[in-house]
Amino acid sequence: MESLLSVENLTKQYKGVVALNNVSFEISDGITGILGENGAGKSTTIKIVLGLLEATSGTAKILGETASENINIRSRLGYMPEHDCLPVNVSAAEFLTHMAELSGLPPSHARSRAADTLRHVGLFEERYRSMGGYSTGMKQRVKLAQTLVHDPAIVLLDEPTAGLDPAGREEMLDLVRKTHREFGISILFSSHLMADVERTCDRIIVLRGGQLIQSGEVKSFTEETETVYIEVDTNKESFIAALETRGVDVTDDGGGIYVEGSDESVYDHVRDALVETEAPLRRMGPRRRALTELFEREGDDFSDMPGGVK
Repeated sequence: MESLLSVENLTKQYKGVVALNNVSFEISDGITGILGENGAGKSTTIKIVLGLLEATSGTAKILGETASENINIRSRLGYMPEHDCLPVNVSAAEFLTHMAELSGLPPSHARSRAADTLRHVGLFEERYRSMGGYSTGMKQRVKLAQTLVHDPAIVLLDEPTAGLDPAGREEMLDLVRKTHREFGISILFSSHLMADVERTCDRIIVLRGGQLIQSGEVKSFTEETETVYIEVDTNKESFIAALETRGVDVTDDGGGIYVEGSDESVYDHVRDALVETEAPLRRMGPRRRALTELFEREGDDFSDMPGGVK
Protein backbone atom coordinates (compact mmCIF):
# COMPACT_ATOMS: atom_id res chain seq x y z
CA MET A 1 0.00 0.00 0.00
CA GLU A 2 1.27 3.45 -0.92
CA SER A 3 2.51 5.53 1.99
CA LEU A 4 0.48 8.71 2.53
CA LEU A 5 2.94 10.19 4.99
CA SER A 6 6.59 9.24 5.26
CA VAL A 7 8.92 10.70 7.90
CA GLU A 8 12.56 9.67 7.61
CA ASN A 9 15.40 10.51 10.00
CA LEU A 10 13.66 13.73 10.99
CA THR A 11 15.68 16.03 13.25
CA LYS A 12 14.87 19.55 14.44
CA GLN A 13 17.05 21.77 16.62
CA TYR A 14 16.15 25.15 18.13
CA LYS A 15 19.29 27.07 19.14
CA GLY A 16 21.02 23.94 20.35
CA VAL A 17 17.88 22.33 21.84
CA VAL A 18 16.95 19.09 20.07
CA ALA A 19 13.16 18.99 19.58
CA LEU A 20 13.27 15.92 17.31
CA ASN A 21 16.07 13.42 17.09
CA ASN A 22 16.22 11.11 14.05
CA VAL A 23 12.50 10.19 13.99
CA SER A 24 11.18 7.85 11.26
CA PHE A 25 7.70 6.42 10.62
CA GLU A 26 5.14 5.87 7.84
CA ILE A 27 1.36 6.20 7.63
CA SER A 28 -0.62 4.40 4.93
CA ASP A 29 -4.24 4.25 6.08
CA GLY A 30 -6.50 4.39 9.12
CA ILE A 31 -6.10 6.42 12.31
CA THR A 32 -2.59 6.73 13.71
CA GLY A 33 -2.00 8.21 17.14
CA ILE A 34 1.14 10.18 17.90
CA LEU A 35 1.41 10.09 21.67
CA GLY A 36 3.72 11.87 24.09
CA GLU A 37 3.85 14.25 27.00
CA ASN A 38 3.96 18.01 26.38
CA GLY A 39 7.29 18.87 24.76
CA ALA A 40 7.80 15.39 23.30
CA GLY A 41 7.94 16.74 19.72
CA LYS A 42 4.42 16.03 18.49
CA SER A 43 3.52 19.56 17.33
CA THR A 44 7.00 20.08 15.86
CA THR A 45 6.55 16.94 13.75
CA ILE A 46 3.16 18.11 12.51
CA LYS A 47 4.43 21.58 11.61
CA ILE A 48 7.32 20.12 9.62
CA VAL A 49 4.93 17.81 7.77
CA LEU A 50 2.75 20.83 6.93
CA GLY A 51 5.75 22.80 5.66
CA LEU A 52 5.38 25.42 8.40
CA LEU A 53 8.79 24.56 9.84
CA GLU A 54 11.97 23.42 8.14
CA ALA A 55 13.70 20.33 9.46
CA THR A 56 17.33 20.56 10.52
CA SER A 57 17.81 17.25 8.71
CA GLY A 58 15.71 14.40 7.38
CA THR A 59 12.51 14.47 5.33
CA ALA A 60 8.73 14.51 5.79
CA LYS A 61 6.73 13.72 2.64
CA ILE A 62 3.04 13.59 1.74
CA LEU A 63 2.34 11.27 -1.20
CA GLY A 64 6.03 11.47 -2.03
CA GLU A 65 6.15 15.29 -1.99
CA THR A 66 7.52 17.76 0.56
CA ALA A 67 4.97 20.41 1.56
CA SER A 68 7.60 23.13 1.97
CA GLU A 69 8.80 22.55 -1.60
CA ASN A 70 5.50 21.83 -3.34
CA ILE A 71 2.72 24.09 -2.09
CA ASN A 72 0.12 22.22 -4.18
CA ILE A 73 0.48 19.15 -2.00
CA ARG A 74 -1.00 21.14 0.88
CA SER A 75 -4.40 20.86 -0.81
CA ARG A 76 -4.26 17.14 0.05
CA LEU A 77 -3.82 17.96 3.75
CA GLY A 78 -6.18 18.99 6.51
CA TYR A 79 -4.91 20.53 9.75
CA MET A 80 -6.67 21.09 13.06
CA PRO A 81 -4.44 23.25 15.29
CA GLU A 82 -4.51 22.97 19.05
CA HIS A 83 -4.95 26.67 19.79
CA ASP A 84 -8.12 28.74 19.38
CA CYS A 85 -7.93 30.29 15.91
CA LEU A 86 -11.51 30.97 14.77
CA PRO A 87 -12.75 34.46 13.74
CA VAL A 88 -15.39 35.38 16.31
CA ASN A 89 -17.60 37.63 14.15
CA VAL A 90 -18.03 35.16 11.30
CA SER A 91 -20.54 32.31 11.00
CA ALA A 92 -19.37 28.73 10.66
CA ALA A 93 -20.97 28.55 7.20
CA GLU A 94 -19.06 31.61 5.99
CA PHE A 95 -15.80 30.41 7.49
CA LEU A 96 -15.97 26.92 6.00
CA THR A 97 -17.01 28.24 2.60
CA HIS A 98 -14.01 30.59 2.64
CA MET A 99 -11.66 27.77 3.66
CA ALA A 100 -13.02 25.54 0.90
CA GLU A 101 -12.49 28.28 -1.68
CA LEU A 102 -8.91 28.78 -0.47
CA SER A 103 -8.33 25.11 -1.18
CA GLY A 104 -9.45 25.57 -4.79
CA LEU A 105 -13.14 24.72 -4.76
CA PRO A 106 -15.44 26.96 -6.88
CA PRO A 107 -17.88 29.11 -4.81
CA SER A 108 -21.03 27.03 -5.43
CA HIS A 109 -19.23 23.79 -4.64
CA ALA A 110 -17.58 25.37 -1.61
CA ARG A 111 -20.97 26.40 -0.13
CA SER A 112 -22.37 22.91 -0.66
CA ARG A 113 -19.31 21.24 0.88
CA ALA A 114 -19.45 23.62 3.86
CA ALA A 115 -23.07 22.71 4.58
CA ASP A 116 -22.42 18.98 4.22
CA THR A 117 -19.37 19.10 6.45
CA LEU A 118 -21.15 21.08 9.16
CA ARG A 119 -23.93 18.50 9.07
CA HIS A 120 -21.28 15.79 9.54
CA VAL A 121 -19.94 17.43 12.72
CA GLY A 122 -23.41 18.18 14.11
CA LEU A 123 -23.48 21.96 13.56
CA PHE A 124 -25.86 22.26 10.61
CA GLU A 125 -28.60 23.96 12.65
CA GLU A 126 -26.07 26.40 14.15
CA ARG A 127 -24.20 27.17 10.92
CA TYR A 128 -25.35 30.80 10.59
CA ARG A 129 -24.48 31.85 14.15
CA SER A 130 -21.34 33.87 14.82
CA MET A 131 -18.66 31.55 16.14
CA GLY A 132 -17.85 33.93 19.00
CA GLY A 133 -20.99 32.61 20.72
CA TYR A 134 -20.04 28.97 20.32
CA SER A 135 -19.11 26.72 23.23
CA THR A 136 -15.65 25.14 23.37
CA GLY A 137 -17.06 21.89 22.05
CA MET A 138 -18.72 23.63 19.10
CA LYS A 139 -15.51 25.48 18.26
CA GLN A 140 -13.58 22.21 18.27
CA ARG A 141 -16.16 20.78 15.86
CA VAL A 142 -15.73 23.75 13.51
CA LYS A 143 -11.96 23.26 13.63
CA LEU A 144 -12.46 19.61 12.71
CA ALA A 145 -14.88 20.57 9.94
CA GLN A 146 -12.43 22.97 8.29
CA THR A 147 -9.87 20.17 8.07
CA LEU A 148 -12.36 18.09 6.08
CA VAL A 149 -14.20 20.57 3.89
CA HIS A 150 -11.85 20.24 0.88
CA ASP A 151 -11.79 16.39 1.00
CA PRO A 152 -8.11 15.88 1.89
CA ALA A 153 -6.23 12.59 1.70
CA ILE A 154 -4.97 12.87 5.26
CA VAL A 155 -5.75 15.14 8.22
CA LEU A 156 -3.50 16.06 11.12
CA LEU A 157 -5.32 16.70 14.38
CA ASP A 158 -3.32 18.42 17.13
CA GLU A 159 -4.92 17.74 20.53
CA PRO A 160 -8.52 17.63 19.17
CA THR A 161 -10.06 17.04 22.62
CA ALA A 162 -8.27 19.98 24.28
CA GLY A 163 -10.52 21.88 26.70
CA LEU A 164 -13.43 19.43 26.45
CA ASP A 165 -15.30 17.84 29.33
CA PRO A 166 -15.64 14.02 29.38
CA ALA A 167 -18.86 14.04 27.35
CA GLY A 168 -17.39 16.44 24.80
CA ARG A 169 -14.24 14.33 24.54
CA GLU A 170 -16.28 11.22 23.80
CA GLU A 171 -18.29 13.06 21.15
CA MET A 172 -15.11 14.30 19.47
CA LEU A 173 -13.55 10.82 19.49
CA ASP A 174 -16.73 9.44 17.94
CA LEU A 175 -16.49 12.08 15.22
CA VAL A 176 -12.88 11.21 14.50
CA ARG A 177 -13.75 7.53 14.10
CA LYS A 178 -16.83 8.40 12.02
CA THR A 179 -14.73 10.62 9.75
CA HIS A 180 -12.41 7.80 8.82
CA ARG A 181 -15.21 5.25 8.56
CA GLU A 182 -17.52 7.33 6.32
CA PHE A 183 -15.05 9.46 4.33
CA GLY A 184 -12.09 7.10 4.14
CA ILE A 185 -9.76 9.91 5.20
CA SER A 186 -6.61 8.85 7.02
CA ILE A 187 -5.86 10.65 10.28
CA LEU A 188 -2.78 11.50 12.33
CA PHE A 189 -4.14 12.05 15.84
CA SER A 190 -1.74 13.90 18.15
CA SER A 191 -2.52 13.70 21.86
CA HIS A 192 -1.01 13.49 25.34
CA LEU A 193 -4.09 11.57 26.51
CA MET A 194 -3.30 7.88 26.49
CA ALA A 195 -6.94 6.80 26.82
CA ASP A 196 -7.98 8.86 23.76
CA VAL A 197 -5.31 7.24 21.61
CA GLU A 198 -6.12 3.74 22.86
CA ARG A 199 -9.84 4.13 22.16
CA THR A 200 -9.54 5.85 18.79
CA CYS A 201 -6.41 4.78 16.92
CA ASP A 202 -5.40 1.74 14.90
CA ARG A 203 -1.68 2.41 15.25
CA ILE A 204 0.49 4.33 17.67
CA ILE A 205 3.70 6.33 17.46
CA VAL A 206 5.17 7.24 20.85
CA LEU A 207 7.57 10.18 21.22
CA ARG A 208 9.55 11.00 24.31
CA GLY A 209 12.04 13.85 24.50
CA GLY A 210 12.03 14.16 20.71
CA GLN A 211 12.79 10.48 20.12
CA LEU A 212 10.58 7.68 18.85
CA ILE A 213 10.41 5.04 21.59
CA GLN A 214 7.56 2.80 20.35
CA SER A 215 5.44 2.27 17.25
CA GLY A 216 3.06 -0.39 16.02
CA GLU A 217 -0.54 -1.59 16.02
CA VAL A 218 -2.48 -0.58 19.13
CA LYS A 219 -4.01 -4.06 19.31
CA SER A 220 -0.53 -5.59 19.55
CA PHE A 221 0.05 -3.57 22.74
CA THR A 222 -3.43 -4.23 24.18
CA GLU A 223 -3.77 -7.89 23.26
CA GLU A 224 -5.72 -10.30 25.42
CA THR A 225 -3.89 -11.69 28.43
CA GLU A 226 -4.21 -14.96 30.31
CA THR A 227 -6.05 -13.05 33.05
CA VAL A 228 -9.82 -13.57 33.27
CA TYR A 229 -12.04 -10.76 34.57
CA ILE A 230 -15.18 -11.76 36.49
CA GLU A 231 -18.07 -9.83 38.04
CA VAL A 232 -20.75 -11.40 40.22
CA ASP A 233 -23.89 -9.74 41.57
CA THR A 234 -23.77 -11.20 45.10
CA ASN A 235 -21.83 -13.65 47.29
CA LYS A 236 -18.55 -12.27 46.06
CA GLU A 237 -16.57 -13.06 49.22
CA SER A 238 -17.76 -16.65 49.26
CA PHE A 239 -17.00 -16.98 45.56
CA ILE A 240 -13.44 -15.72 46.06
CA ALA A 241 -12.92 -18.11 48.96
CA ALA A 242 -14.20 -21.03 46.86
CA LEU A 243 -11.76 -20.17 44.07
CA GLU A 244 -8.84 -19.88 46.47
CA THR A 245 -9.72 -23.27 47.98
CA ARG A 246 -9.32 -24.68 44.48
CA GLY A 247 -5.85 -23.15 44.16
CA VAL A 248 -6.86 -20.30 41.83
CA ASP A 249 -4.85 -17.06 42.08
CA VAL A 250 -7.44 -14.30 42.71
CA THR A 251 -7.09 -10.50 42.77
CA ASP A 252 -9.97 -8.33 44.01
CA ASP A 253 -9.95 -4.78 42.58
CA GLY A 254 -12.97 -3.66 44.62
CA GLY A 255 -15.37 -4.14 41.74
CA GLY A 256 -14.74 -7.32 39.85
CA ILE A 257 -12.02 -9.91 40.37
CA TYR A 258 -9.14 -11.17 38.25
CA VAL A 259 -8.09 -14.80 38.08
CA GLU A 260 -4.93 -16.13 36.47
CA GLY A 261 -4.94 -19.18 34.25
CA SER A 262 -3.32 -20.39 31.02
CA ASP A 263 -5.56 -23.39 30.35
CA GLU A 264 -9.23 -24.36 30.40
CA SER A 265 -9.05 -25.73 33.95
CA VAL A 266 -9.46 -22.23 35.38
CA TYR A 267 -12.89 -21.98 33.73
CA ASP A 268 -13.85 -25.33 35.29
CA HIS A 269 -12.87 -23.97 38.71
CA VAL A 270 -14.85 -20.77 38.10
CA ARG A 271 -17.91 -22.77 37.07
CA ASP A 272 -17.72 -25.03 40.10
CA ALA A 273 -17.19 -22.10 42.48
CA LEU A 274 -20.19 -20.24 40.99
CA VAL A 275 -22.41 -23.28 41.49
CA GLU A 276 -21.12 -23.94 45.01
CA THR A 277 -21.63 -20.36 46.25
CA GLU A 278 -24.72 -19.60 44.15
CA ALA A 279 -23.05 -16.38 43.00
CA PRO A 280 -24.93 -14.88 40.00
CA LEU A 281 -22.45 -14.25 37.17
CA ARG A 282 -22.71 -10.78 35.63
CA ARG A 283 -19.67 -10.68 33.35
CA MET A 284 -16.67 -12.86 32.49
CA GLY A 285 -14.01 -12.58 29.80
CA PRO A 286 -10.29 -12.25 29.07
CA ARG A 287 -8.72 -8.99 30.19
CA ARG A 288 -6.95 -6.80 27.65
CA ARG A 289 -3.80 -4.88 28.46
CA ALA A 290 -4.01 -1.09 28.62
CA LEU A 291 -1.45 1.15 26.95
CA THR A 292 -0.31 2.27 30.38
CA GLU A 293 1.10 -1.20 30.96
CA LEU A 294 3.33 -0.82 27.90
CA PHE A 295 5.09 2.12 29.52
CA GLU A 296 5.23 0.39 32.88
CA ARG A 297 7.01 -2.54 31.24
CA GLU A 298 9.38 -0.29 29.32
CA GLY A 299 10.10 1.90 32.35
CA ASP A 300 8.97 5.11 30.68
CA ASP A 301 7.66 7.90 32.87
CA PHE A 302 4.35 9.28 31.61
CA SER A 303 3.12 10.15 35.08
CA ASP A 304 2.35 13.75 34.09
CA MET A 305 0.04 12.62 31.30
CA PRO A 306 -3.71 12.32 32.03
CA GLY A 307 -4.49 8.64 31.70
CA GLY A 308 -0.79 7.87 32.03
CA VAL A 309 1.21 5.83 34.48
CA LYS A 310 1.08 7.14 38.04
